[in-house]
Amino acid sequence: MSEKYTDLLKEIGEFFPKLQKELPEVMQGFNAMHHAANKDGALSHKTKELIALGIGVSARCDGCISVRIKTLIGLGVTRAELLETLGVAIYTGGGASLMYAMHALKAYEELTA
Repeated sequence: MSEKYTDLLKEIGEFFPKLQKELPEVMQGFNAMHHAANKDGALSHKTKELIALGIGVSARCDGCISVRIKTLIGLGVTRAELLETLGVAIYTGGGASLMYAMHALKAYEELTA
């Protein structure tokens, strides 16, 4: 768990635009899907981001975790909401999700410090 999430977000911020430039059609499609999936509807954007965080934990994706945590902080997530989401991810994903739930908590603490 040595990843520094501020550094990871910086790397994502550096390489995401490169992919947008070099794979414009793919990235336009991905961005359109992202915006459509996250619009407020029956579920709020915040709830959808919490679901995405749980999936990122289960998928063991540090990049996903860092982006979701940053977005959730911007949406006003509480520590209690975060922890309940991590609890569900641990329950559904077992021991591997437990390890990545710790990554998510570390990212939250780092990015809210």
